[in-house]
Amino acid sequence: MHFNHIFSTLAFAVFVFSGCKQSQKNAEDAVAVKPVVVSDTVFEDSDDPAIWINAANPAESMILGTDKHDTNGGVYAFDLKGKIDRSRTITGMKRVNNIDIAYGFKTATGAVDIAVATERGRNAIRIFSLPAMLAIDNGGVPVFEGEKERSPMGIALYKRAGDDAIFAIVGRKSGPAEGYLYQYLLKDNGSGIITGQLVRKFGKYSGKKEIESIAVDQQLGYIYYSDEQVGIRKYYADPVKGNEELALFGKNQFKEDNEGISIYNLDDKTGYILVSDQSANRFNIYPREGTKNEQHNHPLLVSIPVSTNQSDGSEVSSVSVPGFEGGIFVAMSTDKTFQYYKWVDIAKKAGLKIRK
Repeated sequence: MHFNHIFSTLAFAVFVFSGCKQSQKNAEDAVAVKPVVVSDTVFEDSDDPAIWINAANPAESMILGTDKHDTNGGVYAFDLKGKIDRSRTITGMKRVNNIDIAYGFKTATGAVDIAVATERGRNAIRIFSLPAMLAIDNGGVPVFEGEKERSPMGIALYKRAGDDAIFAIVGRKSGPAEGYLYQYLLKDNGSGIITGQLVRKFGKYSGKKEIESIAVDQQLGYIYYSDEQVGIRKYYADPVKGNEELALFGKNQFKEDNEGISIYNLDDKTGYILVSDQSANRFNIYPREGTKNEQHNHPLLVSIPVSTNQSDGSEVSSVSVPGFEGGIFVAMSTDKTFQYYKWVDIAKKAGLKIRK
């Protein structure tokens, strides 16, 4: 009995020690990745960021972020330290939702980088030249014309490799079960003003909530969008390839809403798709290239906690800029800010790779 008592005591001690180690590991896993920069605040309601890389001088790269105020919303320009650049910030707009950037749009006077945002209060998309943030859309390009349900929300830009044509893919607050997204070819009217030509209606919608976040994989030519509370849908970005749904992934992997989508490129074919698990303050990460035998199969790799609160908009770049070697990840937070993360911090936490 004495021996059994000693053995039981030792076994209990080992069990407690193992339990403590596991609890410690669980606690470490639960610690959120911290941003290295928190931006100045916008006027009312931060929503979606975009990253513009200045190839000639990376230190002069810029973060753009939207503010959804009904009458004094806008697009805010921030430097890499999170400070607002008032000279390039546009306010007085009506409920600006999402924003995206494209490089090398061909105009009558030469190529220019552009930022395109949705302005829900005017049922239009707004187009600005970069880095000056000058409006080049004659007050806005109307979208979802003739539709009962308009209210544009999400937007992503796609530059087709074959001819450098640039398209805007636009989502809305609500819409039909089929043909929820509209895709517009952006064109110069010959005098430096950009217009939009509707080229297709596509995309399934569950009807459960809404579709806001849209992202484009430029090199691989895919569109991803969050059908909230259902999953992430995948389509071809080039309209000539048709409207077949290629994948629906991330089902039952989010606490409530699957939201902001961004794509980290390790090279032209591999990398990661990051999707916000909004209510859980986490980001789920999926393989960009799919699996070995199925390019449209995107299993969950890892889910990482972050310090942003209720994030529904995010962007990532694998290009190194000062203070963010290996890339920068930006996510909105409900305290009216945008938070900048080092990709190396996310990669270390999640066991991911860093672009060389």
